[in-house]
Amino acid sequence: MKRLPLLASLFLLSWITYVDRAAISSAKDSLTRDLSLTDQQIGLVFSAFALGYALAQIPSGAAADRWGPRRLLTALVAVWSVLTAATGAATQLLPLAAIRFLFGVAEAGAFPGTARAIYAWMPENQRGLANGVIFAGSRLGAALAFPLMASLLAWTSWRNTFYVLAVPGFAWALVWWICYRDKQTAPRADLAPAAPVSLVAPIMFPTMLQYFIVNFTTFLCLSWMQPYLKQRFALSQSEAAFYTMIPLLVGAFAQWGTGTLVDRLYAREHTRPWSRRLPAMAGFLLSAVGIGSIPLVSSPGWAAAAFTVAAFGAEMVISPSWVFCLDIGGTRSGAVTGTMNMAGNIGSFVCANLFPLFTTWTGSADAYFYTVMVLDAIAAACWLAMPYRPVRA
Repeated sequence: MKRLPLLASLFLLSWITYVDRAAISSAKDSLTRDLSLTDQQIGLVFSAFALGYALAQIPSGAAADRWGPRRLLTALVAVWSVLTAATGAATQLLPLAAIRFLFGVAEAGAFPGTARAIYAWMPENQRGLANGVIFAGSRLGAALAFPLMASLLAWTSWRNTFYVLAVPGFAWALVWWICYRDKQTAPRADLAPAAPVSLVAPIMFPTMLQYFIVNFTTFLCLSWMQPYLKQRFALSQSEAAFYTMIPLLVGAFAQWGTGTLVDRLYAREHTRPWSRRLPAMAGFLLSAVGIGSIPLVSSPGWAAAAFTVAAFGAEMVISPSWVFCLDIGGTRSGAVTGTMNMAGNIGSFVCANLFPLFTTWTGSADAYFYTVMVLDAIAAACWLAMPYRPVRA
């Protein structure tokens, strides 16, 4: 498989991943009404996915290193497509939570497997844009999931909708198995002779902490943003879908642009040490401004604008973070990216539960937004402890 078809395939996988993941947020009202669930209970369902996703990151990353992206991604995409359909068949809280937990376990290998494919096929000076393109697909998938779900829910039941969403995953898995071949990366003589980093190395702590924090914003946009806007401003399903789509679409452009910026900074010797740090630090500070502005606005348009600034900043962090893990991970890139992504999705788990808890405790979500604003500043500082460090293949 050549590089362009590879990127196109992984872009499509990323799109499918987030359509399947974000769909349950759009179906929240119909689902909770049908199953008689409270906001706290649906928060448990949201967080069950995040917990399964987090716990399986390191094992799935190690599996990508050992077995290769071809076998791993084919199996996992097929399994989570089954679980997407199973979501539509759930009739009670606990089975639904269990299905979403297993769905998270299956999806956990998607991006470590993708990272391992990028490490094998893409040269170091193109990995920023490659990651940007792939994660742009995830945000486009999430953005389009909301109007897509609004249309499907208007046409049929929420159960049938999840049956329909399972089909693209099965098709992708079949094509990937037929077309993709694993590739071993040749050693690069021009890189510093450093070994892949250990999963318990000190540099992993700030790497994990900053990614733990970024998901307080990114997962919020995928889970609670639409219900929050709908409830606060008394919006219809279609209006809420429209406002929710905007931050995610803009976030996709942030992924693409930041990936390009990472590669351009890398191309210059004097800016190479900051090629990962500078975009990520700027992203966290921008996200802090956006997330801290949400409580201050009084219309859905301005709220969407504040969410857009926050999402744009948070998305600026993603490509530098994954490229940094390829820098320090080398032939262990699957396990290293999986470790970082585990921390990020523990952040998603905390976000899914903390947002409704803060709302219940304080009567509004303002305390959550201000807490994340402070955490974003801490995360920006983490990058000062994350120097550029290339390794041999």
